Amino acid sequence: MFTLEELNALLRTGEDERLIIVPASKATLDTLATALAALANARGGVLVITATGSASLTEKLRERMLQAMLRTEPPLVTPLPYFVLAADGTPHALVAEVPDGLPRVYGVNGRYVRREGTRIVPLHAEALHQLMLQRGEGSWESLCPPEATIDDLEEEKMRAYADQLGEADPIALLVRRRCIVRRGSVLQPTHAGLLLFGRDPQRWVSGAQVLCARFQGTTMDDAFVRQTIGGTLPEQIRRAEAFLNEHLPRYAQLRAWQRSEVSPYPPGVLREAVVNAVAHRDYRLSGDQIRVLLFADRVEVHSPGRLPGHITLQNLLRERYSRNEAIVQVLADLGFIERLGYGIDRMVRAMRDAGQPEPVFEEREASFSVTLYAKGEPLTEALPLSPQQQRIQKMLAFLQQHGRITNRDYQELCPGVNPETLRRDFAEMVERGVILRVGDKRGTYYILK
Repeated sequence: MFTLEELNALLRTGEDERLIIVPASKATLDTLATALAALANARGGVLVITATGSASLTEKLRERMLQAMLRTEPPLVTPLPYFVLAADGTPHALVAEVPDGLPRVYGVNGRYVRREGTRIVPLHAEALHQLMLQRGEGSWESLCPPEATIDDLEEEKMRAYADQLGEADPIALLVRRRCIVRRGSVLQPTHAGLLLFGRDPQRWVSGAQVLCARFQGTTMDDAFVRQTIGGTLPEQIRRAEAFLNEHLPRYAQLRAWQRSEVSPYPPGVLREAVVNAVAHRDYRLSGDQIRVLLFADRVEVHSPGRLPGHITLQNLLRERYSRNEAIVQVLADLGFIERLGYGIDRMVRAMRDAGQPEPVFEEREASFSVTLYAKGEPLTEALPLSPQQQRIQKMLAFLQQHGRITNRDYQELCPGVNPETLRRDFAEMVERGVILRVGDKRGTYYILK
């Protein structure tokens, strides 16, 4: 927000590509909407309404500015307009700031314009086409891959989703959620639909995966455990969470001269970090994947794509913007996130309340990351593993060496253990997405997924 001195200094420089000045007497709804769209289609900027003569700045004028933001197609999502007050406390100017880097192309009454120098000029066909290509991310999730058909969605997953919401018609629900597009009698899945309900999501979006890796120390080294997680986005979240729960280092806490084992992170914080990455990453960057790196003293979650829209590191905790609106809505319906998008706030608050360092957010050329630091000191000596953990370690070691494992192999690895217990081990590991069952009856074997 501008101070009075900063705004006056800006006004003295006069209009340019990023500053439009409109007298209050000429601030009609169409004038404001056109000016906002012109800035949004260029490099952003500032729209300032000034008082002139008998025309004063009132709440009605701010309401008109808000209506102008809604009149653009699509509606313009920016920080709220605000008054800059004069020394006597009266409104000196009304300011609307349009961020640089917005992800969409904005029109007014079917016209597309852009700010060039001190003029608002129409966007002709070629310029409009280029701008749409540059800003395609906002509509990418709602586009349909040409070869995808409704059969590429898994009916059981669609039905389960509809049942959870109490909806009788899964197709109608997914059309409303922009996961399916209806063209006459033909139904076609969108990118969002394939990622959320697809039989093979990675066929359509090759980088839509989560790579989880656990390192023994505080730096990357050659000794690590890794798992590449595919499937639908809800499955990726569950399996990444299972990986973290399985591989979290144990930490010691001393109370009344007794040492006990404690969780190194507040409940739910790691899940929030993974869910935010899955919900908000840039899926157009198909050559990269989400990386969840677990070290002895921290967890790093790296997400492809920079922060979306007008979100910056400076306003990350205050502003809201969703790159993948359809994906976020479905994940919210499934209970993974709140639709209002307060996951980042919850992470910061939970770490602060637990007396741990606040999350560290970083933005690079083509990625965004969050680092969460653990609480306490890692246990220097290993605590005994449970019987099941010992069995699972044997199973995974056998799979790493031989590529597959059968019931007979597992019984030989764990002599004296009830076969039903071993069967439950297999079922649990399949459910967690670590291994995959192949074949049936006597021909059944398992491989690493």
